[in-house]
Amino acid sequence: MTRAFILLLALTAPAALPPDLPLIIGHRGASGHRPEHTLESYRLAVELGADFIEPDLVSTKDGVLIARHENEIGGTTDVSERFPDRKRTRTIDGQSLTGWFSEDFTLAEIKTLRARERLAFRSHQYDGRFEVPTFDEVIELAQKLRTARGGAVGIYPETKHPTYFRSIGLPLEEKLLAALTKHGWNDRKAPVFIQSFEDGNLRELRKKTTVRLIQLLSPAVKFDDAGLADIATYADGIGPEKRMLIPVAPDGSLKAATDLVERAHRLGLLVHAWTVRPEPQFLPAGYKGDVRAEFLQLQKLGVDGVFTDFPDLAVAAYRGNGR
Repeated sequence: MTRAFILLLALTAPAALPPDLPLIIGHRGASGHRPEHTLESYRLAVELGADFIEPDLVSTKDGVLIARHENEIGGTTDVSERFPDRKRTRTIDGQSLTGWFSEDFTLAEIKTLRARERLAFRSHQYDGRFEVPTFDEVIELAQKLRTARGGAVGIYPETKHPTYFRSIGLPLEEKLLAALTKHGWNDRKAPVFIQSFEDGNLRELRKKTTVRLIQLLSPAVKFDDAGLADIATYADGIGPEKRMLIPVAPDGSLKAATDLVERAHRLGLLVHAWTVRPEPQFLPAGYKGDVRAEFLQLQKLGVDGVFTDFPDLAVAAYRGNGR
C-alpha cells in the first residue's frame, strides 16, 4: 500500500479494518448522546462502533490529568453551584476568560462535581449523573473495552493549552507519558495518537516517545507544502478542520474539495478530519440534512480518520462499504 494508512493496521489488529475505511474517532466520546468527556460517553462510543476515543487533557491543582475540553469547567459541570466562590479571571493563550478553572481545584474537589451537557440544543437528561474522569481512568476503560472487543479500541488524547499549563508549573506532557508508560501504551505499536494545536510540545514529545503524534490544524492558518514537510519531521499526521478539505460558501453550499489530503499523503502523513455532526448548527446546508453524505465525501477524499460526536452515524455510513 502506498498510503500512510498502512501504519494504522497494526493499531487495530486483530480486528484490522480494510485500508479504504476511515477510523471512527469518538469526539469527546459519544458526545452527541452523553455529556462529553465522561466514562459513560467513552463507553457508549465504543459500543456504537468507535475505533478510538478522544480525551482532552487538562490539569488539576495537584497535577492530575483529567478529561475536559477546556480548563474552564463552568460550562460542562455543576462547579458554579458547588463552588460559587471559586470564580476567577485568567488569561489563557492571550485571551481573558472568566469562569471556574481546573487548575484551581484538587482532584478530590473535582470528583465532587457532576458533568452536564454543554450544548443547549442537545438532551440534558443525563446532567448531574456522571463524574469527571482522570486520564488513568480513561486508559483503564479503553483497555478493558479493547479486551472485550478483541482489539480495535484506542485512545486519542489532546493536550489542551500546554504552554499555559507549563507556565503555571503544571506541565501536561510528562504526566501524559507517565500514564501511558504505567499502562503499557508508550510505544510505537500502542493504539494511541497524541494530538495538539501547538507544535512546540509535539516537537518535544517526539524526542521522548515513539507514540504517533498528530498536528491539529485550524482553517485560520494556511499550510503549503513547506509547512506540511516541516510537520512531517516531527508528527505522523495532521488533524485538519473539515472545511480545510471541503470549503463551504457563506450560504452553506459546498465548494470544490482541496488537495490537502493528497499533498499530506505524498509526505506520508495521515489525515484525520474533525468534526462531523448532524445538527444544522454544524452540518453545512449543501448536504441537505444528510450527514451520511458528508461522511462519504470525506471517505472519497481519502481521509484516514474522522472525528464525530455520533459514532453510530459514522458506522451506518461506512457499513455499506465493508466495515
